[in-house]
Amino acid sequence: MYAGVVAPPLIIGAAVGLSPTELALLISASLFTAGLATLLQSLGLWRFGARLPFINGVSFAVVAPVLAIAKEHQRGDALPVIYGSIIVAGVLAVFLAPYFGKLTRFFPVTVSGVVITLIGLSLLPVAIKWIRGQDPHAVGYGSPRNVLLAVVTLVVVLVCNRFLTGVLNRLSLLIGLVVGTLAAWPLGVLDTSAITQAPVFSFVTPLHFGAPRFDVAALVSMCIVMVVAMTESTADMLALGEVVDRPVTETTIANGLRADGAASALSALFGGFTCTAFAQNIGLIALTRMFSRYVVAAAGVVLVLLGLFPVAGGVVALVPQPVLGGAGLVLFGSVAVSGIKALGVAGLGDPAKVMIVAVSLGVGLVPIAAPDFYQHFPAAVQTVFDSGISAGTVTAVLLNLVFGRRPVPVPA
Repeated sequence: MYAGVVAPPLIIGAAVGLSPTELALLISASLFTAGLATLLQSLGLWRFGARLPFINGVSFAVVAPVLAIAKEHQRGDALPVIYGSIIVAGVLAVFLAPYFGKLTRFFPVTVSGVVITLIGLSLLPVAIKWIRGQDPHAVGYGSPRNVLLAVVTLVVVLVCNRFLTGVLNRLSLLIGLVVGTLAAWPLGVLDTSAITQAPVFSFVTPLHFGAPRFDVAALVSMCIVMVVAMTESTADMLALGEVVDRPVTETTIANGLRADGAASALSALFGGFTCTAFAQNIGLIALTRMFSRYVVAAAGVVLVLLGLFPVAGGVVALVPQPVLGGAGLVLFGSVAVSGIKALGVAGLGDPAKVMIVAVSLGVGLVPIAAPDFYQHFPAAVQTVFDSGISAGTVTAVLLNLVFGRRPVPVPA
């Protein structure tokens, strides 16, 4: 869960140009708020929280839209605009929660499969840029050293995944990051300023990165992401209910989605990002047969403690970007595979579904293949469609309304 929580702030922090010290604080804020969100989701408070053994953390779905928002704003203004849009999207989720059961019909498996696939495909170029480098004029840009570090990390992850079992198998990504970082040490790639300058203990202060600002285009993009995240959380709650043998009712879903929205809005105030359920948690619970939500709440306490010690975030900030890139190929590729699995379940024997998936993936891949494709369009259009996830989601929902209920021709 630690690797999953810190990966999005690492991506976002690099995109908005944070210093290593500021990046460590961003990681700490994400850990702290993820812990609070986990406690709210697992223990519950009034009508907030599904009271299921769910880890909550930063959603990967938010990364690509956030990068699109960051590209449209100056570095000093990007985070306040991002946080303003997350707060509004979180409040929207709280109000939509009781009615979301009726909205899920707009997000059948065909649509959600497209969205999850695009999340992975949109993030893969980020991993490649980590390996190659961000600045073409920087020393070491595209160097064999960077590629070597990425390959070492990737090989370690694959070997651990192939030959280790149990908990060690699930820690293969973390092991790969550690080994890759150690391999980078003698090459002089490590930047230790995040550890040497970060305080050992520091309470996460609200609005550290600036007061939230509200941009209409950014709000639209983030609200779309929140609706998608709510769809994923709903599916996760239904799946977890089957694993722990507890029927998930509409009330359970509504309470869980309220917790997602409230935690996301609170997270933005403290410097974190959108918090939703971690689907990986379901697999771990099924593996260990540990169904207690109080065990998961204890994990939330661990996240809070990690967030209160910025030096721990500094340790994570040590990981060189080429090493992150090697692990990112596996991590982001796995997300895309999850979407492909969902599309397989949807059944693509129906030509109408093939049309929905084909066009939606094509539109979603436009900003990935040609990042400047919409550069001459209005800013509002750019913010929504510069994200492959947002563009693909809008297209999939609209096409599903047009083609989704078309009768399937009966063979003669």
